[in-house]
Amino acid sequence: MIKVHHLVRRYGSHTVLDDISLEVQRGEVVGLLGPNGAGKTTTMRVLSGFLPPTSGEVRVGGYDVVTQSLDARRRIGYLPENVPLYPELRVLEYLTYRARLKGLHGSRRRRGVQKVLALCGLEDVRKRIIGQLSKGYRQRVGLADSLIGDPELLILDEPSLGLDPNQRRDLRDLIRRLGADHTVLLSSHLLTEVEAICDRTIIIHQGHVVASDTPRNIAGALMGHRVVSAEVRGPRDQIAAAIESLEHVMESEIIGEESGWFHLRVQCAKDVDVRARVAAVVVSNGWELRDLRAEVDGFEDAFIEMIRELNRA
Repeated sequence: MIKVHHLVRRYGSHTVLDDISLEVQRGEVVGLLGPNGAGKTTTMRVLSGFLPPTSGEVRVGGYDVVTQSLDARRRIGYLPENVPLYPELRVLEYLTYRARLKGLHGSRRRRGVQKVLALCGLEDVRKRIIGQLSKGYRQRVGLADSLIGDPELLILDEPSLGLDPNQRRDLRDLIRRLGADHTVLLSSHLLTEVEAICDRTIIIHQGHVVASDTPRNIAGALMGHRVVSAEVRGPRDQIAAAIESLEHVMESEIIGEESGWFHLRVQCAKDVDVRARVAAVVVSNGWELRDLRAEVDGFEDAFIEMIRELNRA
């Protein structure tokens, strides 16, 4: 559905995207991730035809976004980070106007507008003035606009920006449903959201693609250590020193205390489980052990660790 080869985008002398190549297959839901300034929004603007590339080739649905711009854009529904709505219009007026701009006429336009109103949960506010709607409902109006005409590809830039937890959950459920009939490319700073929604993630750092895989595979490949947590009662300094001296323990840190119980975070080699050794050293010293478990490092931990390492390089 999306094919990008050697994409470069510059603003004057500043290179934002530097020789990016990526593909998104038809029917995939893909998350585009990266720290602030990595080039996510610029990538989406180029893919949507909003910005031309400085060099390289970008195709959507087989059409070049530069030389076959109209054919490519007919296949795209784009929700920018800051949704450009007309606040003085009513929801139904706005969506009808947008449908007309997209070439829908007569009964096809009416059916198309009714479909997106229902899909995005806007039927009850269709006669409300957009400027009087909450942030969550305005975001839904923008999403409904992107769905008009039933595009093959949805490009969603920070779709849950500014929404409260309930609104984010509703939007997440909606995007999951949309993924059954559309190819979806979305960016988000909420990594748990990306992990829950996306089949695959593409990570950009300083204008380069640095990873492309499922969230689970990225987490497994990037995390080079395992974490064990324990709650122990006894002499603080002796506990820390004894745990730190164990074989395969990379780091031991007391991160809290409650009624004499110390909460330890023990970092060890990725392929080693040190829980038995921790239990043995606590028992042999006559200390008390209340809890001992392996913590699961998820995709968010892996992403943060990856960006830290790239920034150090």
